[in-house]
Amino acid sequence: MKGSNYTTYLQGLMLIILGTGLFTSGLLFIVGAPPLEAYYHLLKGSLGSWAKLGHLLRVWIPLTLSACGLLYAFRVGLWNIGVEGQIIMGAVFSTGILRSGITSDMPGILLPAAFLAGIAGGALWALLAGYLKTKGGVHEIFSGLGLNFVAQAMVLWLIFGPWKRPGIASMSGTEILPQHLWLTTFSALRLSPAGLSATFAAIVISAFLFRFTRIGLSLDAIGKNRNAARTLGLNPEYYFLLAMLFAGGFAGLAGTIQVTGVYHRLIPSISSNYGYLALLVVMLADYKLWPVPLIAFLFACLNVGSIQLPMALQVDSSLSGIIQGALVLTTLAVLGWRQKRNRLEELWN
Repeated sequence: MKGSNYTTYLQGLMLIILGTGLFTSGLLFIVGAPPLEAYYHLLKGSLGSWAKLGHLLRVWIPLTLSACGLLYAFRVGLWNIGVEGQIIMGAVFSTGILRSGITSDMPGILLPAAFLAGIAGGALWALLAGYLKTKGGVHEIFSGLGLNFVAQAMVLWLIFGPWKRPGIASMSGTEILPQHLWLTTFSALRLSPAGLSATFAAIVISAFLFRFTRIGLSLDAIGKNRNAARTLGLNPEYYFLLAMLFAGGFAGLAGTIQVTGVYHRLIPSISSNYGYLALLVVMLADYKLWPVPLIAFLFACLNVGSIQLPMALQVDSSLSGIIQGALVLTTLAVLGWRQKRNRLEELWN
């Protein structure tokens, strides 16, 4: 990023943080909760112990993976609203592989196969939305939302049908997988090193592809001007599908980690709304890669830390959602103000 762009982004980010802080502090003051104490408990609730840090990172991993995948779609000019369903289908495909070998004592084969299946499941679900876009003319927002509902319905059918627990169908999910099919974890953090490594690898791979490869340049060119890209010999439909493939693959990987490293079974809320939250992360990052891990960490802090608010201050934990929403609204306001200022400068010049 060029120096001037970097400075402009930081200035905008400071305005966003200041605006959100003022809004949230005013809201807390109105309900009778001391703002500084509330922010303290948010931090303490997310970073106050190794166990809480582990919980925070377990949220950060799928959130960052989903946001990295979304960047591919946004870069080519697509709104991949179906990322939630892609997380779910990644979890479904990986669970299917693990259940098929549940009596096996060879996790060295089953776990890698589950990861590949999860990536494939998310990618295929995203490709379906991409195919509807390129061949059927269906806007990706509508197809993505529709596929989200289908994926959620499929999970419920599996949990209450073919994969129900022996003798009972429960909203708690399928039967817990044997421990030899779980990802190994750090004992203090209860965090999978494989999940953490996969997330850092996704960030590095995305940075390399965006900056140094023809794929990244082509996605960027099509996203900025589709018609001009055609004159350069680029096929937008091909790159639409390729971008959705990457986006769905990363989301499917997030779903796989949810199954193998967090819940150890398939549950109805396996995606935990991380797909929708990742959309907010990417918007706040101004559709750039480098701020995504930091903003995802901030959102994870809000999600995890808010659990302590009802106990400490009798403030509902939904405050984290209010702060996240305020961040997005403030971002849109700052972007709108910046665009208006740029237009005025062009008129004066």
